Amino acid sequence: MSRSEVGLFRARPAAGRPPRAGNRKAPCPCHPPTERREYGSRHQDMAAIPAEWKATRAPYPITAPNRMLFNSREFILLFLPIVLSLFLWLWKQGHARTAVNSLTVASLVFYGWWNPAYVVLIGSSIVANFTLTRVMTHRTARGHRCTGILTLGLVFNLALLAYFKYASFLVDTVNMLAGTRIEWTRVTLPLAISFFTFQQISFLVDLWRRGCPSYNFERYAAYVTFFPHEIAGPIVRHHELIPQFELDPWRDGFWERMARGLTLFAIGLVKKVFFADPLAGVVDPIFADAAKTATLGAVDAWVGAVGFAWQIYFDFSAYTDMALGVALLFGYRLPINFDRPYRSTSIRELWQHWHMTLSRFLRDYLFIPLATSRWLPQPRFLGMLITMFLAGLWHGASWTFAAWGLFQGIGLATYTAIDRRFQWKLPAWLGWALTMIFWFESSPLFRSD
Repeated sequence: MSRSEVGLFRARPAAGRPPRAGNRKAPCPCHPPTERREYGSRHQDMAAIPAEWKATRAPYPITAPNRMLFNSREFILLFLPIVLSLFLWLWKQGHARTAVNSLTVASLVFYGWWNPAYVVLIGSSIVANFTLTRVMTHRTARGHRCTGILTLGLVFNLALLAYFKYASFLVDTVNMLAGTRIEWTRVTLPLAISFFTFQQISFLVDLWRRGCPSYNFERYAAYVTFFPHEIAGPIVRHHELIPQFELDPWRDGFWERMARGLTLFAIGLVKKVFFADPLAGVVDPIFADAAKTATLGAVDAWVGAVGFAWQIYFDFSAYTDMALGVALLFGYRLPINFDRPYRSTSIRELWQHWHMTLSRFLRDYLFIPLATSRWLPQPRFLGMLITMFLAGLWHGASWTFAAWGLFQGIGLATYTAIDRRFQWKLPAWLGWALTMIFWFESSPLFRSD
């Protein structure tokens, strides 16, 4: 199978509805009509959530006592004004390099606000990965393939992620299956470890595949630590952000970018405060009752499932909207992460427009290599199942997350097989209804124990 045949993330317009490109709403505030929109697609990274929040099984922080979230007073009234003012003043004075470095320092302060120990972790990860990229660049220039260095980098990053995120889960699984009592000291999951791990993996793989521009350590560190995308993404690739560090924030369109950034931040804040949080007040008691009684009436079950699916959307898209808005205030554009996913008329189309920077990462670095493999039977469909199974585990270290991911993979594989075999043209309303039923039915797995 050639790569051009791989169509997991390539949707066909449903009957009764024109293609999405011709049915667009007005551009979002962060993307003027004259500019090309960068598309790439997770629910909020479970690795970003301290352990004390996980008792609720919520896939993102509903409340965060003593933490600095985008909707916190500390961030809005203290951190953001100080960092933005200093950054703009340094650029105005002609200190471009110092301005970008001040962003790195501010990002480490933001990171350390959650837990100072996190700074050591992300700093060590950055130094190790940057060293590997320099060695790889040097050896590539001398004609070496550097597969061994890439393997070392992948093992290092995945081992780091596995230790902090999956070690306890694996030990618990072994104890359950084997009846053993292996002791394991549980560690607090560092903020956004899945995000910065994936970013650095993508950098290493891109460098190995086709080479990358030679970035200095300051720019690389600024790219990995840039605080707007630390909490909930998007997953940004090096070529989307690092070149922008050379741009003067005072360039033409300064006030338009400020207005768009503030508007987008306000939209995200409204989603969080007026939609996500009130929905949590409705959904949380239903799941609490289900945990106590193990049974729910049909109405309560559907209210819980549908309400939780909308809560996920509003909460996660709120944080990414605010992230894009904050980045615009500094003059930088991050890739869009959501594009009206609940208007999708197929499960494949939904995943094209839900957490798009994750979807493109899974497509480019996992699904395509699997789907074009000569060693897998039915590589296209088995690749979908493996990709989505691992995507579920990426969201959180439990078998319910794995089941949710596998459920999505089965849905994608089934839809693709039927679409290729029969090429049915469902009415748009029917495709939408079936997609939403599938999505709402699977959402409780994301929160179940």
